[in-house]
Amino acid sequence: MTVTASQAQAVRSEELPAPVRRRQRGLRWWKEVLYVLAFYAVYSTIRNTQGSASVSAQHALHNAMHVVSIERALGLFHERAVQNAAISVGRFFIEFWNIFYGTFHFAVTAVALIYIFRRFPERYARWRNTLAVTTGLALVGFALYPLMPPRLLDLHGLHYGFVDTLERFETVWSFDSGTMQKISNQYAAMPSLHFAWSLWSALVLFPVLRHRWSKALAVLYPACTLFAIVVTANHYWLDAAGGAACLGIGYVLAGFVTRRWERRPAAEAAAASA
Repeated sequence: MTVTASQAQAVRSEELPAPVRRRQRGLRWWKEVLYVLAFYAVYSTIRNTQGSASVSAQHALHNAMHVVSIERALGLFHERAVQNAAISVGRFFIEFWNIFYGTFHFAVTAVALIYIFRRFPERYARWRNTLAVTTGLALVGFALYPLMPPRLLDLHGLHYGFVDTLERFETVWSFDSGTMQKISNQYAAMPSLHFAWSLWSALVLFPVLRHRWSKALAVLYPACTLFAIVVTANHYWLDAAGGAACLGIGYVLAGFVTRRWERRPAAEAAAASA
Protein backbone atom coordinates (compact mmCIF):
# COMPACT_ATOMS: atom_id res chain seq x y z
CA MET A 1 0.00 0.00 0.00
CA THR A 2 1.37 3.40 -1.03
CA VAL A 3 1.65 5.98 1.72
CA THR A 4 1.22 9.58 0.58
CA ALA A 5 3.43 12.41 1.80
CA SER A 6 0.58 13.92 3.81
CA GLN A 7 -0.14 10.59 5.52
CA ALA A 8 3.53 10.14 6.36
CA GLN A 9 3.66 13.65 7.77
CA ALA A 10 0.56 12.95 9.91
CA VAL A 11 2.16 9.78 11.28
CA ARG A 12 5.37 11.66 12.12
CA SER A 13 3.34 14.40 13.78
CA GLU A 14 1.45 11.91 15.97
CA GLU A 15 4.78 10.52 17.16
CA LEU A 16 5.80 13.91 18.54
CA PRO A 17 5.11 14.76 22.20
CA ALA A 18 1.73 16.33 22.86
CA PRO A 19 3.21 19.73 23.93
CA VAL A 20 5.01 19.95 20.57
CA ARG A 21 1.85 19.07 18.67
CA ARG A 22 -0.04 21.78 20.56
CA ARG A 23 2.59 24.37 19.63
CA GLN A 24 2.44 23.29 16.00
CA ARG A 25 -1.27 24.05 16.01
CA GLY A 26 -0.87 27.34 17.81
CA LEU A 27 -2.78 26.14 20.87
CA ARG A 28 -2.14 27.99 24.12
CA TRP A 29 -3.97 26.98 27.28
CA TRP A 30 -4.54 30.55 28.45
CA LYS A 31 -6.06 31.51 25.10
CA GLU A 32 -8.39 28.53 25.25
CA VAL A 33 -9.46 29.44 28.79
CA LEU A 34 -10.25 32.98 27.64
CA TYR A 35 -12.19 31.68 24.63
CA VAL A 36 -14.25 29.31 26.78
CA LEU A 37 -14.97 31.89 29.48
CA ALA A 38 -15.93 34.56 26.95
CA PHE A 39 -18.16 32.20 25.00
CA TYR A 40 -19.90 30.89 28.09
CA ALA A 41 -20.41 34.42 29.43
CA VAL A 42 -22.12 35.43 26.19
CA TYR A 43 -24.14 32.23 26.14
CA SER A 44 -25.28 32.63 29.75
CA THR A 45 -26.21 36.27 29.25
CA ILE A 46 -28.32 35.58 26.17
CA ARG A 47 -29.88 32.43 27.65
CA ASN A 48 -30.80 34.00 30.97
CA THR A 49 -31.74 37.57 30.04
CA GLN A 50 -34.00 36.18 27.33
CA GLY A 51 -35.31 33.61 29.77
CA SER A 52 -38.54 32.77 31.51
CA ALA A 53 -38.93 36.31 32.82
CA SER A 54 -39.32 37.58 29.24
CA VAL A 55 -41.31 34.67 27.80
CA SER A 56 -45.03 34.12 28.21
CA ALA A 57 -45.81 31.12 30.36
CA GLN A 58 -48.77 30.45 28.09
CA HIS A 59 -46.46 30.28 25.09
CA ALA A 60 -44.12 27.82 26.83
CA LEU A 61 -47.12 25.78 28.02
CA HIS A 62 -48.57 25.65 24.50
CA ASN A 63 -45.27 24.27 23.19
CA ALA A 64 -45.20 21.74 26.02
CA MET A 65 -48.64 20.46 25.04
CA HIS A 66 -47.38 20.17 21.48
CA VAL A 67 -44.42 18.04 22.61
CA VAL A 68 -46.65 15.90 24.82
CA SER A 69 -49.03 15.27 21.93
CA ILE A 70 -46.16 14.20 19.65
CA GLU A 71 -44.75 11.88 22.29
CA ARG A 72 -48.17 10.34 22.87
CA ALA A 73 -48.55 9.74 19.16
CA LEU A 74 -45.15 8.03 19.14
CA GLY A 75 -45.84 6.09 22.33
CA LEU A 76 -43.05 7.89 24.19
CA PHE A 77 -44.86 9.85 26.88
CA HIS A 78 -43.73 7.78 29.86
CA GLU A 79 -41.60 10.33 31.72
CA ARG A 80 -43.90 10.35 34.74
CA ALA A 81 -43.76 6.56 35.09
CA VAL A 82 -39.95 6.69 35.01
CA GLN A 83 -39.90 9.42 37.65
CA ASN A 84 -42.38 7.63 39.90
CA ALA A 85 -40.30 4.45 39.75
CA ALA A 86 -37.15 6.37 40.67
CA ILE A 87 -38.80 8.17 43.58
CA SER A 88 -40.13 4.88 44.93
CA VAL A 89 -36.55 3.61 45.31
CA GLY A 90 -35.89 6.14 48.05
CA ARG A 91 -34.77 9.65 48.88
CA PHE A 92 -31.06 8.89 48.56
CA PHE A 93 -31.55 7.62 45.01
CA ILE A 94 -33.37 10.71 43.77
CA GLU A 95 -30.96 13.04 45.58
CA PHE A 96 -28.09 11.38 43.74
CA TRP A 97 -29.73 12.16 40.40
CA ASN A 98 -30.38 15.74 41.50
CA ILE A 99 -26.66 16.14 42.13
CA PHE A 100 -25.83 14.33 38.90
CA TYR A 101 -28.10 16.67 36.95
CA GLY A 102 -26.58 19.83 38.39
CA THR A 103 -22.92 18.81 38.52
CA PHE A 104 -21.84 16.26 35.93
CA HIS A 105 -23.10 18.41 33.06
CA PHE A 106 -20.26 20.89 33.60
CA ALA A 107 -17.63 18.70 35.25
CA VAL A 108 -17.47 15.90 32.67
CA THR A 109 -17.56 18.32 29.73
CA ALA A 110 -14.68 20.32 31.20
CA VAL A 111 -12.65 17.16 31.87
CA ALA A 112 -13.18 15.91 28.31
CA LEU A 113 -12.19 19.26 26.82
CA ILE A 114 -9.04 19.53 28.94
CA TYR A 115 -8.11 15.90 28.30
CA ILE A 116 -8.11 16.15 24.52
CA PHE A 117 -6.35 19.54 24.66
CA ARG A 118 -3.50 18.03 26.67
CA ARG A 119 -3.25 14.57 25.15
CA PHE A 120 -4.74 14.78 21.64
CA PRO A 121 -4.35 18.34 20.33
CA GLU A 122 -4.88 17.17 16.75
CA ARG A 123 -8.49 16.36 17.72
CA TYR A 124 -9.04 19.39 19.92
CA ALA A 125 -9.99 22.16 17.47
CA ARG A 126 -12.70 20.14 15.70
CA TRP A 127 -14.35 19.04 18.95
CA ARG A 128 -14.01 22.44 20.64
CA ASN A 129 -15.70 24.04 17.65
CA THR A 130 -18.35 21.32 17.67
CA LEU A 131 -19.17 22.12 21.28
CA ALA A 132 -19.36 25.84 20.53
CA VAL A 133 -21.57 25.47 17.46
CA THR A 134 -23.85 22.98 19.23
CA THR A 135 -24.31 25.37 22.13
CA GLY A 136 -25.00 28.24 19.74
CA LEU A 137 -27.64 26.20 17.93
CA ALA A 138 -29.25 25.42 21.27
CA LEU A 139 -29.56 29.14 21.96
CA VAL A 140 -31.51 29.48 18.74
CA GLY A 141 -33.77 26.65 19.85
CA PHE A 142 -34.36 28.27 23.25
CA ALA A 143 -35.31 31.55 21.56
CA LEU A 144 -37.57 30.09 18.88
CA TYR A 145 -39.21 27.35 20.94
CA PRO A 146 -39.54 28.18 24.66
CA LEU A 147 -40.72 25.00 26.31
CA MET A 148 -42.15 24.45 29.75
CA PRO A 149 -40.45 21.43 31.36
CA PRO A 150 -42.53 18.64 32.93
CA ARG A 151 -41.76 19.80 36.50
CA LEU A 152 -43.70 23.04 35.93
CA LEU A 153 -46.82 21.62 34.26
CA ASP A 154 -48.81 21.02 37.46
CA LEU A 155 -48.14 24.58 38.59
CA HIS A 156 -50.26 25.81 35.68
CA GLY A 157 -53.50 23.96 36.35
CA LEU A 158 -52.57 20.63 34.78
CA HIS A 159 -52.53 17.29 36.55
CA TYR A 160 -49.76 15.18 35.10
CA GLY A 161 -48.28 14.36 38.50
CA PHE A 162 -44.69 15.37 37.84
CA VAL A 163 -42.52 16.24 40.83
CA ASP A 164 -39.93 19.00 40.89
CA THR A 165 -37.27 16.84 42.51
CA LEU A 166 -34.83 19.72 42.90
CA GLU A 167 -37.42 21.43 45.11
CA ARG A 168 -38.88 18.48 47.02
CA PHE A 169 -35.59 16.63 47.54
CA GLU A 170 -33.38 19.66 48.00
CA THR A 171 -29.64 19.17 47.65
CA VAL A 172 -27.18 21.77 46.38
CA TRP A 173 -29.22 22.72 43.30
CA SER A 174 -32.63 24.34 43.18
CA PHE A 175 -34.66 26.51 40.83
CA ASP A 176 -36.94 27.54 43.67
CA SER A 177 -35.12 30.65 44.87
CA GLY A 178 -36.45 33.97 43.70
CA THR A 179 -33.07 35.00 42.31
CA MET A 180 -32.69 31.81 40.32
CA GLN A 181 -36.18 32.15 38.89
CA LYS A 182 -35.41 35.68 37.74
CA ILE A 183 -32.02 35.09 36.12
CA SER A 184 -32.41 31.56 34.76
CA ASN A 185 -34.30 30.51 31.67
CA GLN A 186 -36.59 27.83 32.99
CA TYR A 187 -38.09 27.36 29.53
CA ALA A 188 -34.73 26.49 27.91
CA ALA A 189 -35.65 22.85 27.52
CA MET A 190 -35.62 22.24 23.76
CA PRO A 191 -33.02 21.11 22.87
CA SER A 192 -31.48 19.51 25.94
CA LEU A 193 -27.92 20.77 26.27
CA HIS A 194 -27.42 18.35 29.14
CA PHE A 195 -27.87 15.47 26.73
CA ALA A 196 -26.01 17.16 23.85
CA TRP A 197 -22.97 17.84 26.01
CA SER A 198 -23.00 14.34 27.49
CA LEU A 199 -23.12 12.78 24.02
CA TRP A 200 -20.34 15.14 22.93
CA SER A 201 -18.23 14.02 25.90
CA ALA A 202 -18.76 10.36 25.06
CA LEU A 203 -17.82 10.85 21.40
CA VAL A 204 -14.72 12.80 22.40
CA LEU A 205 -13.48 10.32 24.98
CA PHE A 206 -14.47 6.89 23.66
CA PRO A 207 -11.96 6.69 20.75
CA VAL A 208 -8.98 7.77 22.88
CA LEU A 209 -9.60 5.86 26.11
CA ARG A 210 -7.52 2.72 26.46
CA HIS A 211 -9.31 0.57 29.01
CA ARG A 212 -12.58 -1.25 28.48
CA TRP A 213 -13.99 -0.02 31.78
CA SER A 214 -13.31 3.62 30.88
CA LYS A 215 -14.85 3.15 27.44
CA ALA A 216 -17.88 1.58 29.10
CA LEU A 217 -18.21 4.60 31.39
CA ALA A 218 -18.03 6.91 28.37
CA VAL A 219 -20.86 5.00 26.70
CA LEU A 220 -22.95 4.92 29.88
CA TYR A 221 -22.60 8.63 30.59
CA PRO A 222 -25.13 9.87 27.97
CA ALA A 223 -27.56 7.14 29.05
CA CYS A 224 -27.23 8.22 32.68
CA THR A 225 -27.70 11.85 31.67
CA LEU A 226 -30.84 10.96 29.75
CA PHE A 227 -32.17 9.22 32.85
CA ALA A 228 -31.25 12.21 35.03
CA ILE A 229 -32.97 14.83 32.89
CA VAL A 230 -36.15 12.74 32.77
CA VAL A 231 -36.23 11.59 36.39
CA THR A 232 -35.78 15.18 37.63
CA ALA A 233 -38.63 16.24 35.29
CA ASN A 234 -36.47 18.85 33.59
CA HIS A 235 -36.86 17.44 30.08
CA TYR A 236 -38.98 15.33 27.77
CA TRP A 237 -37.55 12.51 25.66
CA LEU A 238 -37.86 14.72 22.58
CA ASP A 239 -35.61 17.35 24.19
CA ALA A 240 -32.82 14.78 24.18
CA ALA A 241 -33.51 14.02 20.52
CA GLY A 242 -33.25 17.74 19.82
CA GLY A 243 -29.92 17.85 21.65
CA ALA A 244 -28.57 14.96 19.59
CA ALA A 245 -29.71 16.68 16.38
CA CYS A 246 -27.95 19.91 17.39
CA LEU A 247 -24.77 17.95 18.07
CA GLY A 248 -24.92 16.27 14.68
CA ILE A 249 -25.39 19.57 12.87
CA GLY A 250 -22.75 21.18 15.08
CA TYR A 251 -20.22 18.49 14.19
CA VAL A 252 -20.74 18.99 10.46
CA LEU A 253 -20.58 22.79 10.63
CA ALA A 254 -17.55 22.67 12.92
CA GLY A 255 -15.80 20.52 10.34
CA PHE A 256 -16.14 23.26 7.73
CA VAL A 257 -14.98 25.94 10.15
CA THR A 258 -12.02 23.91 11.42
CA ARG A 259 -10.78 22.99 7.94
CA ARG A 260 -11.00 26.63 6.90
CA TRP A 261 -8.99 27.76 9.93
CA GLU A 262 -6.39 25.05 9.46
CA ARG A 263 -5.84 26.00 5.81
CA ARG A 264 -5.26 29.64 6.69
CA PRO A 265 -1.67 29.31 8.07
CA ALA A 266 -0.63 27.26 5.02
CA ALA A 267 -2.16 29.84 2.68
CA GLU A 268 -0.45 32.68 4.51
CA ALA A 269 2.90 30.88 4.34
CA ALA A 270 2.49 30.24 0.62
CA ALA A 271 1.60 33.88 0.01
CA ALA A 272 4.63 35.06 1.99
CA SER A 273 7.01 32.84 0.04
CA ALA A 274 5.57 33.83 -3.35
